[in-house]
Amino acid sequence: MATTTRYYGTGHRKNATAKVWLTPGEGNIVVNNKQPLAYFGRVTLEALIRQPLEVTETLGKFDIWAKTLGGGISGQAGAMRHGISKALVEADPDLRPALRKLGFLTRDPRVKERKKAGRKRARRGFQFSKR
Repeated sequence: MATTTRYYGTGHRKNATAKVWLTPGEGNIVVNNKQPLAYFGRVTLEALIRQPLEVTETLGKFDIWAKTLGGGISGQAGAMRHGISKALVEADPDLRPALRKLGFLTRDPRVKERKKAGRKRARRGFQFSKR
């Protein structure tokens, strides 16, 4: 039985998480058992997940299989970009400076702020009425 080399990376953005596996191949991408355009529904989000591959000139060298959980499709696409970047660094540590320079290895810390007691939303108070 031949063993294939697999590289793993976990990506996060907002409340979304992506588990990404890279295997040497022709460049096929599968997200939750669907093609990226079918899953995300936007060409811009499909382009977002290809960015780390284009920057490192590895487009077409790896097959990508990803499982995304939580958040919305935009957060999941960002999480997938983060996961692909981390997996690429695991595959080839020499790619790290190029990915670090563009911020693909940094987890975006911005998440929704919680609603506070006595307010309508996180910061929005009730409308003031003088009379």
